[in-house]
This record gives sequence, C-alpha cells and structure tokens, in this order.
Amino acid sequence: MNTTAPLPDPLPDQLPDSPAAADDGRALRRMQFGWYINDWANAAFSATVLTVFLGPYLTTVAKNAADASGDVHPFGLTIRAGSFFPYTVSFSVLISVAVMLLTGTLADRTGRHKELMCGFAYVGSLATMAMFFLGGDHYLLGGGLLVVANIAYAVSVALSYAYLPGLASPDERDAVSSKGWAYGYAGGGLLLIANLALFEGHDALGLSTGTAVRICLASAGLWWALFTIVPLLRLPSRAGAVTGRAAAAPDRPAAGSLRELARTLRGMREYPLTLLYLGAFLCYNDGIQTVVSQASLYGSEELGMGQTSLVAAVLMVQIVAIGGALLLGRIAQRYGAKRTVLGSLVGWVITLALGYFMPAHQPAWFFALACMIGLVLGGSQALSRSLFSHLIPAGREAEYFSVYKVSDRGTSWMGPLVFGLAYQITGSYRSAIISLLIFFVIGFAVLVKVPVRRAIEAVGNPVPERL
Repeated sequence: MNTTAPLPDPLPDQLPDSPAAADDGRALRRMQFGWYINDWANAAFSATVLTVFLGPYLTTVAKNAADASGDVHPFGLTIRAGSFFPYTVSFSVLISVAVMLLTGTLADRTGRHKELMCGFAYVGSLATMAMFFLGGDHYLLGGGLLVVANIAYAVSVALSYAYLPGLASPDERDAVSSKGWAYGYAGGGLLLIANLALFEGHDALGLSTGTAVRICLASAGLWWALFTIVPLLRLPSRAGAVTGRAAAAPDRPAAGSLRELARTLRGMREYPLTLLYLGAFLCYNDGIQTVVSQASLYGSEELGMGQTSLVAAVLMVQIVAIGGALLLGRIAQRYGAKRTVLGSLVGWVITLALGYFMPAHQPAWFFALACMIGLVLGGSQALSRSLFSHLIPAGREAEYFSVYKVSDRGTSWMGPLVFGLAYQITGSYRSAIISLLIFFVIGFAVLVKVPVRRAIEAVGNPVPERL
C-alpha cells in the first residue's frame, strides 16, 4: 500500500500561470530593463569621453600650456604633457576609492541605493557637459572636470552593480549581466555614430575641430543625464528588494558609516576566498581598464591614427563587444564563467602583444586590433561581475560591490600610473602599452587558484549548476 502523503495543492499565487506570478514576472522584466538602460546611459561617458575624445584632446590642451621642454607644471610638479591625462585618471580613481566605499556603506545602511546611484550619475553628467568649455591651454580645468566626472561615474556604476543579485537567479545571472553589458555597448556605440558624423562633417557645419570635439564631449553628459531617467523610474530604492534577497533595513543616519565600513572590511577577512577572487580581478581588470582608457592616446600618438580612425575603431569595438558579451555569456553556460574568463585573459595577452608590434599608419591593422578587443572586452567584464555576485553575503551588495568597483575602476590607478611612468622613462607609448602585460599574467595565475564553488558555499549562497 502506498503510504506517501499527497502533496498539498499550490496556493493560487504560487501557480506559474497565476495572475500574481505573471505580474511578478512583468515587474521583474521592467526592473531588469531599467537596469540595462542604466548601462546604456553611463556607457556614453566611458566610450565617448574616456576612450575616444578626452585623452587626445586634453593632451593637446596640455601641450599648448607646456614649456620648451614639453613639460607642464600643475601645482608645482613637473611632468610631461603627454603623461598628464593618464596621471589625472590615476589621481581621480584614487579619490574614488574612499568615496565608493563610504557611499556603498551608506546605501546599505539607508536602503537608498537608487537615489545615491542617480545622484552621482547627474553630478558626473553635469561635469561632462561642462567639458564643452575646455579649450586653449586650460588643462587644469580639463583635469578637474575629469576628476569629478570619473569619481561620479565610478560610484554610480558600483551602486548599479549591487542590483544584480536581486535581478536574476544564480543560474540566470551570467546571462543578465552579459545582456547589461551588451546594452551598454549598444548605447555607447549609437552615440559614437552620431559623434563620428558630427566630427566628420564639422567643416560643413562651420565648426572647428576643437569645437566639434567639445560638442562630442558635452553630448555624452547630456545622453547620460537623459537616459538615467529610466532607472530612476523603474528601479526600487533598495537593491536586493526585487526578489527579497536583502532584508529591508530601517532608514538610519549616516553618522555610523565609517564604523560600518570598518566593520565590513574586517568582516571580509572571514571570506578569504572572496578576497582571493578580488585580488585576481584587481590585477587583470586593471590592465583591461588601462587599455580601454589609453587606447586612443596610444593610437593617436604612437600609431599615427587620425581622430576619424580613432572614433571608427572605438565604434567597431562597441559593436563587436555587443556580440562578444553575448557570445561569452553563452560559452559560460556551457563551460562555466571561470573557465570563460580565463580564456578571455589569454585573448587579452595575445591582443596586447599584437598591439605592441603593430606598424604605425596602418588603419587596417588598427581596426583588426579593435575587433579583437571587442570580442574579449564585454564578456570578460560581464562574467567577472556575475561571478562576484555569487560571492557576496546577502544584504551587503552595495558595500561589497563598492570594494569590487575599487578593483574595477578604483585600483585602475595602478595601470595608468605604470603606463604613464613607462612613457615618462622611455618616451615610447609602445613600452607603455607592453608594460600592462604583467597585470593579465598575474591576474590569470591568481584566478586559477580560486575554488569558486567553495567560495560561494562559504558565504551561504546557492551554487549555480555550472561554474
């Protein structure tokens, strides 16, 4: 006789086709779309400002202010005009370390992730729009606006990362993260198309080259501000509230944020495998970020590429990266995120080596290099983000992703610093670009040692079927 008790009937709101389940599904997709559009919005700053226009333009402005030896003297320091942009990037992200950590702690304490995320986005967009007034020899103005905009960008993006664990189940997270990166590259690429058309047609419009560049810079700030309205309307205030991953916290004053931050950093020592992963990510993504931020400078100063070729190449990176992010996301479903990221790092080493030996004044080779970068760029970053989301204790998303973002843009002061020092010593951007190989080699070696499954179990999160 069968003595097994019958299973209870599911409640109406548990049925997959029930109205409540359908409403929850629509609400989740609505929030995911708002999160995707946040990447669409802020990618304009990364692509148009950091990657294409500001590096060469600010370097030109600094050279206008240089003395006979080619040096500028900000605040009494003597540096090569060609090193001013990477040094400024390095300085800005050093400051953003403290701002990100404190803001992430504040967000988790108060539950106001969206308000802080969008607030910093609008600060960054306003600083970017103000770059329209950069010209002549006012390199310090350009440096100051870059510092403000880059700090705001880093903090806003770190807070947006905190939403990922609540927007997707463990097995869906790689796909959602990859789709977010794809939206980012699509948005950044679309604006680049418009900027390329403007730059190419600036003579017909009666604009000087400098004015066209300044309009392109300002357009990134305007784009960022306009599309940030979508996540402002569609995301909940508290990250993790989407699926109930994070318990709601009472609105508490910010007076204890420093103490809470110190507690978070001490608490991370309880998860040494999470810290080991962060160490690996710190190394290899520092190299990625430096390649991205210095690529246009390398192309213009060392390879002799004109502004049109630079914009077209970066546009190609944006377009290829859409497919690259989605492709690596699919590969991760088959082989696991860790193996896929390791494979992408091998691709980065090969790409960097080819870039070192690339002949100057050969746009075809430069475009081929851009395609290789696009294939590995989006996927390596999207999968790194989703992999880390499994290593975070529930309810501490913003704090941990702020530490992660320190390893993303915060500690990318190391790459620009190494890049700038290599140029300072050798006077060659080829030496500067090949010096970044060390970041990928060390990052690969450390990531190999990370037991991801044990790291996820250590923080008490469910383990995806494939890692």
